[in-house]
Amino acid sequence: MPPEAAVDVQHWVLDSFAELQQLRAALFAALNGEPMPPGGELDAVPEQVAIVATELATNALRHARPPTRVDLRRTEYTFVLDVADEDLNTVPENVDRRPSGAGGMGLHIVSELASAAGWYTDGHCKHVWAEFGIPPATPA
Repeated sequence: MPPEAAVDVQHWVLDSFAELQQLRAALFAALNGEPMPPGGELDAVPEQVAIVATELATNALRHARPPTRVDLRRTEYTFVLDVADEDLNTVPENVDRRPSGAGGMGLHIVSELASAAGWYTDGHCKHVWAEFGIPPATPA
């Protein structure tokens, strides 16, 4: 399960693949608008979150029926991305190897970019989440 102490930063609802580009731009804006520790910089976090959000939302749009819900949350030390759909019959599967171009590598990408990830159901929705560390403050 993702951290329970996370507070909402922003929420998006997607109905089509065409909205993925807007999601990426909105994630960059939301992340860059968040306060950082003194001297802290996001570095690669916005790009990592955007890549993971695109992978997870694409999976949800491809394998479930719309809408796909994307939530960005925050704890003191992390950002948490949660992508939800209503397909309880499809279990997220991390595929180790596939031929180039065959797809199915989204969860592998998530595991490479996120500090933690997982999935759970809450009755009528399946949630796939990923956590990203907020860079610490730099000493003065």
